[in-house]
Amino acid sequence: MLGFAILLWLMSLVGWWYLSSDSVEKPELAGSLQPGQLVHDKLPRRWLAWVPATLSAPAPVVIVLHGSLGSAEQMMEATHYGFNVLAERDGFIAVYPNGIDRHWNDCRASADYAANKYNVDDVGFLAAMLDMLAADHTIDRNRVYVTGLSNGGHMAYRLALEAPELIAGIAPIAASLPVTENLGCESTGVAMPTLIINGTADSVNPYEGGLVTVLGNASRGAVRSSVDTARYWASLAGHGDDGELHDWLQREADAVTSVTSTHWRAPGRAPVVLVTVENGGHTIPHPTHRQPRLLGTTSNEFDAIELIWSFFASGGMEIPGAAGRPTAGN
Repeated sequence: MLGFAILLWLMSLVGWWYLSSDSVEKPELAGSLQPGQLVHDKLPRRWLAWVPATLSAPAPVVIVLHGSLGSAEQMMEATHYGFNVLAERDGFIAVYPNGIDRHWNDCRASADYAANKYNVDDVGFLAAMLDMLAADHTIDRNRVYVTGLSNGGHMAYRLALEAPELIAGIAPIAASLPVTENLGCESTGVAMPTLIINGTADSVNPYEGGLVTVLGNASRGAVRSSVDTARYWASLAGHGDDGELHDWLQREADAVTSVTSTHWRAPGRAPVVLVTVENGGHTIPHPTHRQPRLLGTTSNEFDAIELIWSFFASGGMEIPGAAGRPTAGN
């Protein structure tokens, strides 16, 4: 009996070790968290919007999409409330929508979650959400940006492929485009400023491409490699295959992860940047906070939230960690 109790204790300890993450305190900010809702395609849809005390006029909008089994609240915490802090500083609105049954209907045709099986119109929902935000606030429809983790990153790809007129840039994290055989979206062929942040040790979304698996579920099918995904967006913008590779300075000499980035930039063309986190997992890089070990290593080499907003705000011209560090082409 004692042995069984010890075994249960050890199992719970191992489970805690893999599933626990660093606690994140809500920052004290002057703005407000405003819930929103509407009915779209006969489905009730909801979101949370962080509206800073002082808005730019007109205000940019950053849509932040949760991953599989996530929620608006969970995504706010997973991004360490960073977009709220930056919104307060720079006067934009950060919006956290909820998917149907905690998923988005992204471009992976074979996925078995409800949003995909029932072909939920998430593009239409997000467009209607923006219309409601515009009715309540003076927003800049030419500066609407989308980021997301995993399933949320895949939804960002869908918006860029099918409704580029709605948005001005995307920043998927831990997500790659589906292979042609698994692509459930129709591309308009329009170029889009794109920042991709992927880890080489991501056990869910393989950096080199291949089958996506989530807790043993392989229904999401295969994706392209991270480099091929970036090259797809670069080709739409008229860039060549070879981007400019940058090595990033390491913040800590004994860091487990390191960072490089490949840039496709030219005057008059949409910029594309692939940030590669060597040994990084299915996680959002952050200087101090760690996500669950089950998802792999969280890089502490940079703040992904700050990087994403810098990319959006500068029109894709600012990648702080890579400044002045070009090496050979990719």
